[in-house]
Amino acid sequence: MGAALLIFLVFFPIAMGVAAFPLGRRDKDLRDWFVIAVTGVELAAVGALLLFQGTEATLAEVCGFGLHFQASAFGTLLAIIAAFLWLMTALPSREYFLHAESRNRYYMFYLMTLGALMGVFLSADLYTTFVFFEIMSFTSYVWVVQNETPQAIRAAETYLAVAVIGGLTLLMGLFLLWSLLGTLRLDALYDAAAALPEEKRGLLWAAGLCCLVGFGAKAGMFPLHIWLPKAHPVAPAPASALLSGILTKSGVFGVLIISRYLFWADLPWNTVVLALGVVTMVLGAVLAVFSIDLKRTLACSSMSQIGFILVGAAM
Repeated sequence: MGAALLIFLVFFPIAMGVAAFPLGRRDKDLRDWFVIAVTGVELAAVGALLLFQGTEATLAEVCGFGLHFQASAFGTLLAIIAAFLWLMTALPSREYFLHAESRNRYYMFYLMTLGALMGVFLSADLYTTFVFFEIMSFTSYVWVVQNETPQAIRAAETYLAVAVIGGLTLLMGLFLLWSLLGTLRLDALYDAAAALPEEKRGLLWAAGLCCLVGFGAKAGMFPLHIWLPKAHPVAPAPASALLSGILTKSGVFGVLIISRYLFWADLPWNTVVLALGVVTMVLGAVLAVFSIDLKRTLACSSMSQIGFILVGAAM
């Protein structure tokens, strides 16, 4: 039951996103209520996951290595927050997009991004995290370009460029980790890293820094924050709320995984994270003070809050 629920939470929103597109062509009002119902079902289902803590599910041979999911305490908490935010943004979206164009496209990728984010938070290994991390980057790109204004197109190009560069760098880090440790499972990383000979710690650092760049790009961490102040002002308000409220936290989730399982109590590593967190925190606050656009101010404030989180993690 628990394994089936894990699979459902990841792929149900993706499938319903595909179904929402043709439904909207026939009846826009029905599509709007359909999207709200889907997010409500997702929230109820992820709440039920609290009864199946520690449950694992595997889709063998999918994407080569297979996809592995686990109902961990922290991942479940973030999944509940994500589902709640999706429902809360779905409710006002019906009125917000009343006279907007391309609503079918928006709702389709809106639900698909929810499924991808669930895949990130409920992943049991870093390979699964990477797969859904990249899916999430491409599906959320549509949010930024939704209004199709020149500003939106330029911001979306920046967002996609940072996402692709970050994703490729993350993949490099995972290749190195696999070569060094022989596993990418979260519950095996700590012991494998602790048993690594001292002469290979440099390679572990190289892998960790690649992963930090990949996850930090999505989090809006300095110096990869450039997409955040650009994407928020041009994205629709519900999408902007999700970009700030939870999508950036998927990057933080990755940084916490690397810091916890590969560099636990490693002073040099924590110093690097601390320095990046301080710069992100202060720079975000300064940019917010000098902003003359409310949504840009909120974006810069979000960047500053990411810095606070990184500082807390490092400390």
